[in-house]
Amino acid sequence: MSRRPARTAWRQVSLEEAKVSGLENLEERKLQEIEHSRRRRTILQGYERHIDTVAEEQVKDPSHLIRDPEAFKKHFSNIKFYSVTASSETYYQDWLRARCAGKRVLDYCCGSGENALFATHCGGDTIGIDISPEGIENARLNAAREGVEKTCKFEVMDAEATRFPDSAFDVVVEYGALHHLDLNRAMRELRRIMKPDGEMICIEALRHNPLIHFYRKMTPHLRTAWEVSHILTVDDLARARAYFREVDARFFHLAALAAVPFRKTHWFHPLRRFLDRVDRVLLKNDWIGRYAWIMVFTLAKPRKQASGQSPATARA
Repeated sequence: MSRRPARTAWRQVSLEEAKVSGLENLEERKLQEIEHSRRRRTILQGYERHIDTVAEEQVKDPSHLIRDPEAFKKHFSNIKFYSVTASSETYYQDWLRARCAGKRVLDYCCGSGENALFATHCGGDTIGIDISPEGIENARLNAAREGVEKTCKFEVMDAEATRFPDSAFDVVVEYGALHHLDLNRAMRELRRIMKPDGEMICIEALRHNPLIHFYRKMTPHLRTAWEVSHILTVDDLARARAYFREVDARFFHLAALAAVPFRKTHWFHPLRRFLDRVDRVLLKNDWIGRYAWIMVFTLAKPRKQASGQSPATARA
């Protein structure tokens, strides 16, 4: 009985925020995303994963970015796993470095804007979008801190129905966003707004590993119900091929997860590097690869759909 009033209040607040941001008639799942993001972004203003991911960030005191330390411990308890993601971070950052200079770049579902800012520093003309007003506010603050607020823009926008014209972007990056979305709607929109020779890189968690997925189910406060049931599988690569002619995937972080408990010790980095080498061998096998934590995949050459053309015709 006590939950219904809180739920009603939550919906009223979220809907009001959505309307202020120019988003109306949102589905229930999107309202949940706005509220979930609001809770997280009001706890942490900075980059969610960098504290445990980037070596130089680990020696810094992030307390100035954390508004509520106790809430941070609860709602960001999974940050520790990002301590082992150096290899996937390096892979996608190298990919962006090679492509962003002089290009129109979109950070799709940008969160606090770290990928948009990285692309800007790589020479990209960049914009980030997110459905969360708090996320966009934090992203703009982060851009100001880095002195690029005039060249890296952020807008509140529904990723499944953006306001961009057709063929607007050369390069698109997304990190952990597609499982928040209706994948077919997102792919259709990405196909529309990317240039015919456009490229996209996606960093997504995988669903197949039973231990990882059990952890997700045991920590419902860390994500929405939609997220848990829409974590990507390798079968989703086939769905992506309906919208893009070129789809390529690499798998990361299976053995490396064993290093997480040792992340605060002096021998963590040698252990992680050793386990990364093990992963490079193991995860070349596609069957083993599906049990990895992270999949990094690229999309290129969108199958542009003419007005009135059916999806089947577009795939021909």
